[in-house]
Amino acid sequence: MTKHPDTSQSHREFLRRHRFALLATGLLAAIIAWATLTPNPPTPELNRPLSDKFYHVMGFAGLVFPTALLYARSLIWILPLAVLFGVVIELVQPFFGREAEAGDVLADLIGLGMGTVIGLTLRAWLRRRS
Repeated sequence: MTKHPDTSQSHREFLRRHRFALLATGLLAAIIAWATLTPNPPTPELNRPLSDKFYHVMGFAGLVFPTALLYARSLIWILPLAVLFGVVIELVQPFFGREAEAGDVLADLIGLGMGTVIGLTLRAWLRRRS
């Protein structure tokens, strides 16, 4: 039995989006891990509490955005893993000369919510347009 050409083409596109979403999420996770587990930057303006929380929000929003936009079904396991990732980062930061802060986990959670909402909203908007 042969598949309909449109079905195989749409399936290939689906797999391409899925792979890209997971690859982008993995790459962003590696960047976040590097940025949060290296010594504090020497630039004082990067160490201010507000900017630190801003970076956490933006980093974790970016972490889930590709998945929410391109392969929303995987959010069911990406979101819990991202929460765990944020908590683990805070728990191991003292071993890397950084401070663990509950406020950073809260900022991570806010970022995860923002990235999910923005990604799903853009996804729905793009689907309505096509």
